[in-house]
Amino acid sequence: MATIHRTTMTPTKLELLADWLPRQPWCRHAGRPPQLSRAGGFRLDDPAGEVGIEFAFVTDGTSGDETTYHAAMTYRGRPLAEAEQGLIGTSEHGVLGRRWIYDAAHDPVAVTQLLAFLCGAAEAQHQSESDTPDPSVGRHWGSPGRLAAARPHRVFDAAQGRTVVAVDLSDDSSTTTGQRRLEFVRVLQPSVGADDAATGLGRVEAGWTRLDGGTARGPVAVVR
Repeated sequence: MATIHRTTMTPTKLELLADWLPRQPWCRHAGRPPQLSRAGGFRLDDPAGEVGIEFAFVTDGTSGDETTYHAAMTYRGRPLAEAEQGLIGTSEHGVLGRRWIYDAAHDPVAVTQLLAFLCGAAEAQHQSESDTPDPSVGRHWGSPGRLAAARPHRVFDAAQGRTVVAVDLSDDSSTTTGQRRLEFVRVLQPSVGADDAATGLGRVEAGWTRLDGGTARGPVAVVR
C-alpha cells in the first residue's frame, strides 16, 4: 500500500490547482483566481508502487459562490510520455524530490485502478493515512463484465462538467463486447432521490465537506 509522507510540497497542491483549474473548460469561473480549500477525497494504490493516485475534492468559495471540484491527480517521479495535455505542474516533494503531477484522467495507471475499484478488484484508501482502507467510498457495478482502458488512451472534455475516457467492456471470455465511457464528474453535486442509483452502468460515490461544515455525497465517476 502507498505510504503517505508528512512533508512539504513546493508549490503545494492547492497552489498548483489554483493555477490549473481556471484553465479547464469545466471550471465555472474560468479566468478568475479561485480561493481553494480541501473538501475531502480518497486514494487508490498502484500495484507497482510507482504512481501516487489521489482523487481530491477542493472547494472554491470565491465571492460566496461555493463550488466543489473533483481534481483527480497522479504523482510521478518522471514525465509521462504523450500526456503533456494532462500535466498540472511539477512540485518539489520534501522526501521524494521532484514530482510530475497529472490530471488522473490522462494517466492510464489511475484509470486502470479506478476501473478495478469499480469492478471490485481494488480497495479505496484513506486520503491522508497510510495503509488505511476507506470504506466510505461506494461503488456500484451492474454488469458481469470487466472494464479496461481503451488503447490508445483517449480523453476528452464533455458537457455538464465531465471529462470522458474511452473504456472497453469485456465478458468472461475476455472478448470485447463494446466501448463505454468513463466520466470523471468534475463539478460535484449531491445525490438526490432514487434516480441517482440507476445512473449509468456503474458509478463511484464519495462524500465531501461543505464550507459551513456540513457534508454532502454524490457520484464522482460514472460509466455509461
